[in-house]
Amino acid sequence: MQGLLLAGRYRLVESIGSGGMGRVWRAHDEVLHRAVAVKELTAALYVTESDRAVLLARTHAEARAAARINHSAVVTVHDVLDHDNRPWIVMELVEGNSLADEVKEQGRVEPTEAARIGLWVLRALRAAHSAGVLHRDVKPGNVLLASDRRVLLTDFGIAQVEGDTTITRTGEIVGSVDYLAPERVRGHDPGPSADLWALGATLYTAVEGRSPFRRTSPLTTMQAVVDEEPAPPQHAGPLGPVITALLHKDPAVRPGAEEAEQMLAEAAEGRRPSAAQAYVPTQQHVDTGTMGMGAQRVAPYGTAPHGTGSQGTGSRGVAPHGPGAHETASHGSVAHGSGAHGATPTLHALVSGPLVDGTGSGGASGRRRRGRTIALVVVLAALIGGGGAVAMHYVNGARTDDTHNSASPGTANSGTTKPGSTPTATSGTQKPSGAVPDTWVQRDDVEGFTISLPDKTWQRQANGNQVDYTPDGGKHFVRIAIDDSPDFPTPYAHQLDLEEQLTKLADYNRVQLQSNTFRDCPGSLWDFTWTALPKQTPFPGERRAIEQTYLSREGVEYAIYMSSPAADWDTARQQFDVILRSWLPKT
Repeated sequence: MQGLLLAGRYRLVESIGSGGMGRVWRAHDEVLHRAVAVKELTAALYVTESDRAVLLARTHAEARAAARINHSAVVTVHDVLDHDNRPWIVMELVEGNSLADEVKEQGRVEPTEAARIGLWVLRALRAAHSAGVLHRDVKPGNVLLASDRRVLLTDFGIAQVEGDTTITRTGEIVGSVDYLAPERVRGHDPGPSADLWALGATLYTAVEGRSPFRRTSPLTTMQAVVDEEPAPPQHAGPLGPVITALLHKDPAVRPGAEEAEQMLAEAAEGRRPSAAQAYVPTQQHVDTGTMGMGAQRVAPYGTAPHGTGSQGTGSRGVAPHGPGAHETASHGSVAHGSGAHGATPTLHALVSGPLVDGTGSGGASGRRRRGRTIALVVVLAALIGGGGAVAMHYVNGARTDDTHNSASPGTANSGTTKPGSTPTATSGTQKPSGAVPDTWVQRDDVEGFTISLPDKTWQRQANGNQVDYTPDGGKHFVRIAIDDSPDFPTPYAHQLDLEEQLTKLADYNRVQLQSNTFRDCPGSLWDFTWTALPKQTPFPGERRAIEQTYLSREGVEYAIYMSSPAADWDTARQQFDVILRSWLPKT
């Protein structure tokens, strides 16, 4: 597609960022002779007609939303055009990094610089709110830092324009889990203060080098957003109380945009804002008698004490239901609505996400994909109580699940291993062997990997950076997940952690979970069964799944996962072996 001329004017030069929903190109405007960024909606190539209509409507809405905002800190939209029955957005090209890139490369940002960045983001948000636009996905990957140190807010792909409800399905919430305000997790209509919450979480990430609420799954992350306070920032300096103020659970108590702007201006000058101190929890000495426990932190009304709950860095996993039954979950983006039943009262099931970030040299990047932001489409199977489970693949994250023992994916099952048993060491090396049948179809995926599939009926379904191929809407499917920044030292450790999230599934049973070697790299094979309940999936009944995960020499974790009804497992298992033989990772 490089060199393609769009609308007789914009010539594509090179791809500078991509994800499960779209791709961003550097292009040349041959009329005005300037460099521009062009966003291509690749997801529209692989979805159903009804979903395509929603994606196209969102793309047009993104362009309209950004066009309504006149501010130097908002990436300018130049044009929207149609090509190949899809809309393409032509935008200002920003040469530089995203804030996510900056944190990844430097570890953290100095407090005064973070305050300066936050000040410009807030000014962009004030301009957006004045134009009746809520951004709804403020996060480090959507904050661009130009080479001349200008700060720009981008990606209004899931923005909500006041009075426009044409593209929001009933009960749907979209946005990135780590930066989702608690009122949005609870299903309330968001206001401008929800964007300010996300700004607070973004600034916390900037100065601390980690997300304030990220846990080991989207579900636990959202629970932390609602119920827990972040650990007090250790490197925030004068910005600390401002972050605390913006992250107040109650939107009515958070500072307004004008007050927050004054606070950030003072922090950018290295002064500790006096007005922000009112939002900081007080220290109260508690007389514990002979226990002598000393001081105890008292949190503001309606919040939990600082530091409650476990800290986590993210994970990935595959929930065993199937794409049509919302079998995935992920850190990136969340929505709720027409998904699995049995969700908790405050956390809903269906999760969907925005288009990929827009501009910049190399594109904006999130934690999971080096050099780019992956906009995740996440489906959260939050099945609590009646045999439920949450599992996920993280790629700012992709996801999957886990367990252990030592046969290669091509060997027969030798029995059942119970969770918690000791892994056996692998005695051999698994290498690709055998041929791929001539009747199979090779697929060169836009995410850079190659696999072969039984026939042309297997259709691609993109879930953020997770990619599914299914011949029947998810009853049978194969899933590929890629994690550029794995949180676990080995694939086996990762799968063990994920298995803990699946033990609530009805009749969950580990067949095997064991370390192995795949393509001369450390790997792990997980095979398990369960009973999918009618309230959880359109494909109820006994199911089985298998996953081969391995860690490449480049430090990228790949997961190849397959699931089918238990009655069809013999065929599915043979297909899985062929798929493994055909597998070629991205280069």
